[in-house]
Formats: sequence, C-alpha cells, structure tokens
Amino acid sequence: MPESHRLFKNLETNVVHAGESPRRVDGAVVHPVFQTANYLMEDADSYANVRYMRLNNSPNHHLLARRIAAIESAEKALVTSSGMAAITSTILSFVGSGDHMLTHRALYGGTQNFLDDDAPALQIDHTPIDMGDPSGWEAALRPQTRLIYVESISNPLMEVGDLKAVVKFARAHDLVSVIDNTFATPVNFRPHEIGFDVVVHSATKYLNGHSDIVAGVATGSKEKVERIRHKLNHLGGALDAHACFLLERGLKTLAVRVQRQNANALQLARFLSGCPEIRRVNYPGLASDPGHERARALFSGFGGMLSFYMDSDERAAAFLERVRIPLHAASLGGAETLVVRPSRSSHLGLPPAEREKIGVTDDLVRVSVGIESAEELVDDFAQALGS
Repeated sequence: MPESHRLFKNLETNVVHAGESPRRVDGAVVHPVFQTANYLMEDADSYANVRYMRLNNSPNHHLLARRIAAIESAEKALVTSSGMAAITSTILSFVGSGDHMLTHRALYGGTQNFLDDDAPALQIDHTPIDMGDPSGWEAALRPQTRLIYVESISNPLMEVGDLKAVVKFARAHDLVSVIDNTFATPVNFRPHEIGFDVVVHSATKYLNGHSDIVAGVATGSKEKVERIRHKLNHLGGALDAHACFLLERGLKTLAVRVQRQNANALQLARFLSGCPEIRRVNYPGLASDPGHERARALFSGFGGMLSFYMDSDERAAAFLERVRIPLHAASLGGAETLVVRPSRSSHLGLPPAEREKIGVTDDLVRVSVGIESAEELVDDFAQALGS
C-alpha cells in the first residue's frame, strides 16, 4: 500500500486510521465531507474513473473503501447505498440468465425475497442447502451453478454452518463463494482469511453501529470488486458523501462496541437458556448450540445477536410489550438493544408456509444486544418474562 495510505498491524488501529494520508486533508484530524456531486475533468481510461459521485469515486468513498478493505483482510472494497444494494449487485455480477446458485437455506428475508421474487424474472434459479451437512451439496449442483451464497451467522436462527467446507466445495467446483458477514463482523471473523471470494455486509448494522444511516459493503479481490462496482454503477446504488462520513466515524468504535456486545450477548443467552418460558435459545456462544464447535474454531467472539423460541405466540408478543430497556424495532447492530419478532419484520415478506419451513415462527424473538449494562438487561428480561 502506498505510504500515503496507511495500514497497521491490528484491527483496532486500522478501524481508526487505515487508508488515511499522514498529512490528512488540509490538516483536518477528521476526514471532511466532500459535498460535491462532480469534479473537474481529468484524463480517464474508463467511464468508471470519471469523477462523479454516482460512480463511487469521491474522496469519501476512496478512504472508506481502503479502511474497510484493511479490516476485512481484502485487496479491495466497495461501499453501497444499502446492504441489499451490495447483495444484489454482487449476485448479479456473477450470475445471469440461465444460471443457478446454491444458497444457505435460512437467509435474511430481504435476500430471500430477491431470490424468490426477482431472480426468477431474470431466469436465475437457486437451491437451498443445509449448511451443516456438506454431504448433500453435490446433489444440488447443476451444470449451470455459478455461485454459492451463505451467511457467517444466519438471520434470524444464528446458525453457523461448515464455512471451511463451503470454500473447499466452491474451489472444487469453480464457484464464486459469497458470504454475508454482517452478524459476525470483521472483529469476530474475516472470511477472506479462510478463502471466501466476496464478503458483503449491511453496513447499516455493526460497521456503522449508530442506527443513523443505511449502507452496504462488498469486499474481495481487485478483479471481483471492480466487476461488482461496474454493476453497481449501472444500477445506481452509490452511497452519498455524508453517509460515507458517518460510516467512517462509526467504524472507529467498531472493535470496542462489538467486544462489549459479544460479552453482553453471551451473558444474556446464558440467562435465557435457564428460563422455563423459553424452549430454545439460538446463540453460537452456548455450548449446547449445534454450531458452537464450528464458531469456536473460526470466530474470536460469538457476536451480539441471539434469538429464542417462547412457549407460545401470545407470550412472545407480551414479552415485547413488557421489556423496558430494549426498543421494539427492526434492524440491528446499534448501541441500543433491540427486540423484534422476525415473522413480523425481516421475514414478513415470505409466505407463512415458507417461514414455518425455515423455523421463523411467531413465537421466535430476535435480540440485537447493545452496549448497555448486561446486569440491567438480564434484570429487565427477567421481569418481562415473569421469571
């Protein structure tokens, strides 16, 4: 990396300083917002290099991309207007009409809606696979299979699949491997380090961490990210400069936020696993969780997301009304704890039968654990449950 674009040894330093010039911009400690849509013309070897905000090449875009690439151990990164912009632009960069994908069987609802509702109109097909059982993946392959798409920790069931097997399988069958790393974050897991081709994030969540912007990220090799950028530029999914500024600001506290959320979530999950009103807690940090051994081998922390099944739909609805500290709201990854029923939020767009099939039932509650006092959170959950 050129001297003017600094890179450091540890993630905790990179989230604050990576990609900056030592001289900074006119001496500014904080990188300023370049609130201009276009720039003076220079000689450019391609349209993508014309200086124009829609083409993702403002100084704010460049700094943010360098920093995110550094913390994801990637050659190159791209920021987008939303997580879905990153996801759909990535998929459409590597599959087209007549192509086929393998997908994690329980995905984020927005991704699943795209695959079920929009991809068929583009003649793109997909087959869900069990991430915990690689023996069945071969049978799902087709001559037209081009890509395998998974999540590091699935939304909302917190499943951790055999991610090393995904990389091995993709290489053996010449597939592009794509992983949504939103829930794990680069603090806990960096998928490029085990061989994934492309990593995507909803940067709305942990990377920003303040519940005040919508953004997305895609990282990978220079060739693959340029391919995604070309698609994104045509689809118009650029992130505006002020949102870039806010995301860069949020990144600076990523490590300390996620480490606190890891600890809080583990403490809360252990408490919930002993409550008689709850029939199952989904959290990879629990030794009883089916994905625990895989998570322990790959991750440096188990994340701030958990979910649990209550003993009835009615009790789940009542719980959401009785909690005092958490906010009943969608999204995740902010400083505040959020609670929601995925069947009434992220997965509401799926038909009820499809939700039932993947385990997103009305008695399922998802928790995005914040950075509040863990003891106060436990006490609040206890009173809301009646424990």
